[in-house]
Order: sequence, then structure tokens, then C-alpha cells
Amino acid sequence: MTAWPHSTRARNPHSNGFAWPAGGAQAGLGGRHPSWSDRHVKIRIGIGLGAAAAPGELAAAVSRLEELGIDSLWLSEMVYGPLVEPLTGMAYALTRTARLKVGTGVSVLPGRHPVLVAKQLASLAGLAPARVLPVFGLQPARRAERALFPVPPGQRGAVFDESLELLRLLLRQQTVSFHGRYFSVDAASIGPLPEKPLDIWLGGSAPGGLRRVGRLGDGWLASFVTPDEARAGREVIQVAAAAAGREVDPEHFGISLPVTSGDIPTGLAESIRQRRPYADPADLVATSWPAARHMIEEYVAAGISKFVIRPGTALQTTASFADDVARELMPLQT
Repeated sequence: MTAWPHSTRARNPHSNGFAWPAGGAQAGLGGRHPSWSDRHVKIRIGIGLGAAAAPGELAAAVSRLEELGIDSLWLSEMVYGPLVEPLTGMAYALTRTARLKVGTGVSVLPGRHPVLVAKQLASLAGLAPARVLPVFGLQPARRAERALFPVPPGQRGAVFDESLELLRLLLRQQTVSFHGRYFSVDAASIGPLPEKPLDIWLGGSAPGGLRRVGRLGDGWLASFVTPDEARAGREVIQVAAAAAGREVDPEHFGISLPVTSGDIPTGLAESIRQRRPYADPADLVATSWPAARHMIEEYVAAGISKFVIRPGTALQTTASFADDVARELMPLQT
């Protein structure tokens, strides 16, 4: 394993290859830096299982999270690998529990038909009201899987936007007629709708992706960004939402945070470098539980209040990781 030394996290949101729109988020907010510590947002701690989300291990993991009172379980999209398919895993976990919320972190929407996705989400929400947390992204992180979610060349962003528009309509209206560039439906109805409309969160950190959250999303689940970058991203989203005549709930900003016990494994460091070539992995990974607590405090000050804690190293047992999260981080919840 490669040890990446601790370093002071960058204070400039333009650093580490993280690009923002011209003028920056601060320009759109008149240069204000709102303090989040006095907003009384609810801090919640969830868990991503990593490789432990394989079919043979999921049952024991779900049971343990429910026993511990963990807020939420998050399932990643990985086609070529052992992880359970996220929506299938959500259905399984929700039917085995009474309290645990379950989310996708993050599923790919472009390349799936939004009517079918809406039907799946409405069905899940009917089976487990108020416990379904969908998060969608533009494309798989693994390049080899991108062809499995086909869209017309060069149009993935446009397909994503239209998919989100149709998905939101289907989850909020009993009957939908929609005629877009990529999708067309007449008098479509997916059956009983959730009593409370599902919040659709989005991932991504590119400027266009952040603006999409503001225009079309109900929340943001970031990953591999520093607290200062998270603050700047939140501000970009809020500016885009205001320009679209809407608002993203201040409670709906989260981050997926990997935690290791010491060194950052080479595989994780390389994964970070593929997404953030100029970033220092030590700025983006907590290498101990005290470091995780400190980073969470910094993210909270930046306006991030929902956390998906995931293992950055191979787990000996899922139960021990869940126990550590419950002991070390759940006391931070408000």
C-alpha cells in the first residue's frame, strides 16, 4: 500500500484541478460566505458498504445496520463486479428492515428509460414510504461500463436533463404526456404515486453538473471534493437554482467520504487520480476516525450535512466497520 501523507486541505476552490464557472460561485452570491453552523441543519450519518454489498454479504450487513440504528445504507453502481445491482439491493434491504433508509450512491440515469425508472422508484416508495433515497449521475465511473448505458454520441448531458424532467413529472403527476427530443409518452401513468414526492438527488462536480443540480435536482451527493470545494459547489448550485426560480433545500447537501485505517491504498489513490488528476488523495480521504470527525466538522461548516461513510480499505467484517461508524461518528448527528 502507498502511504499518502496528510496535508493541509486547499483553501482555494480553483485548486486541484477543480474548475468553476467564470466569475465563481461567490460572484453569484454577492461574495457572501453564509455560515452553516447556525442553520440548525440535521446532520445524518449513513454507510456505503463497498465490496460488502455483494449478494452473499448483504443480508448480514443490512441486519447489523438496522440493529445499530444507522440512518441509511447506500449502494453503488458496479456492473462488472460483485456488487448487487442498486435498485435490486434497495428492494431487498427495504423489505428486511423497518427503519433503515436506502439510497443509490450513485446510479446512472442516461441509458435507462425514465418511465421504467419512475415505475421502480414508485414501487419501492409504496413498499417503504419515506425510506427511498435515489441519487443519479451522468455516467459510470468505470470507463468499461459506459457502453452499457447507451446514448447518442455527444448527447449524454442532454439525455440526462430530459430524463430528469420526465422522471420528475411521472413521480408527481397521475398522468403525463411528454414529447421531447429523446422521449415521448402520451397519457402515461405509473400507478399509485408516493404520498410525498421523492427527492431526486444528483452526483457530479463539474460546473455543468452543479448547474444541473440547481435546475433539476433536489439535492447533491458529492465525492472526492475538499470542504472548500464543497462550499463552492453548494454555492454554484444555489445560484443555478435561483436563476431557475427554485431552491434546493439547505438540508439536501451531502458527501460520500472514504475512511481508511492509516495509509491510503494504492487502488483508491489511483481511482482518485483518474477523477482528480491534480488532487492530493490525502485531502479527500480520512485516514483515521479522528480525521473523519474533523473532516465532517469542516464539511458541516461548508454547508454539507448528509454523510455516506464508506470503507477505503478492504473490510475484515462489515459488522466491525458498522460498529466503528456507530461508535465514532453517530454522536455527531443532530
